[in-house]
Amino acid sequence: MKYALSLLLILFSFASYAQQHQLGIRIGDPYGITYKTPVKDKFSFEAILGRGSQNSSQYYRRTFENNRPVSSARYFGHQVSGAFSLHARGIYEESFSDDFNISEGDLTVYAGLGLQFRSVNIDYFYTTPNATPNTPEAIESRTNMDFGPEVLLGTAYYFEDLPISVFLEVGFMTEIVDRLHLKAQGAIGARYLFGN
Repeated sequence: MKYALSLLLILFSFASYAQQHQLGIRIGDPYGITYKTPVKDKFSFEAILGRGSQNSSQYYRRTFENNRPVSSARYFGHQVSGAFSLHARGIYEESFSDDFNISEGDLTVYAGLGLQFRSVNIDYFYTTPNATPNTPEAIESRTNMDFGPEVLLGTAYYFEDLPISVFLEVGFMTEIVDRLHLKAQGAIGARYLFGN
């Protein structure tokens, strides 16, 4: 809840400079709520609050093996929960309607840079060499945080007679905290346009 309140404060501080706001949903990685507002001609700011996908099983196993709770611990498995994702992005958007002879609405292509924060809770299950068959598995709970820059490329269509836009995008996030890791992501979604 405190993350959502912080995001709302940030959004409303940008809202005083904005002329048209866009609020919507996105489905993909991450999925959640998206808010976009112009800050200058062809430039806009976007914030996303949602849930991102987990990393691969090998990623979490390697993380466990690089930081075992005890030196003799043997990885048995893991369970991921509580995924959280927060993005802040700067976007440059250009109209391509004339290039494709689109007379109604507006087709745009956009590119952007941003920062992304992700957090998941992980329960690691492990055994030790001297465990007996009746000994229950040991559990270690951790929080895995990913933070780093992202690049994105997408396209959006703004309807002529409806205050709605739809979009499709792909991107990459590079984790720079904890370890270097490249993550591909993408999404589709729609936004409602409101304001001046």
